[in-house]
Amino acid sequence: MVSTSIRRAAAKKLRANATPHERTLWRALKDLPLEGSHFRRQAPIGPYIVDFFCPGKRLIIELDGGHHNEDDVAKRDLERQRWLEGEGYHVIRFWNSEVMGDLTAVLERIYVELYGSRDAKSSPLKHRRT
Repeated sequence: MVSTSIRRAAAKKLRANATPHERTLWRALKDLPLEGSHFRRQAPIGPYIVDFFCPGKRLIIELDGGHHNEDDVAKRDLERQRWLEGEGYHVIRFWNSEVMGDLTAVLERIYVELYGSRDAKSSPLKHRRT
């Protein structure tokens, strides 16, 4: 297993070199008026670094570019997702084109994942350290 300091350094480097799609979603997540729905970006979890993470719901959001269609990358994504879900996290994935093409629909899906429905009122989420 890679040491914690190395994973943190890698996460910091990824945050500094975010893709345009990641920057767009990050700005939108920060602007959401969701009480207690704190998100982290490029967060280390176990042996992985996830794109976005809401500790209060153990929700992971992954953004995928076209290279995620390739067999070997898709296989690694599936293994990674299975490991994260086995640790009690919930993973949702969006294509980069979804973020750029219909950000409102992406944010609605995230809201539903956090609170159960589009009509649910936001409520404070308790954060757990990971």
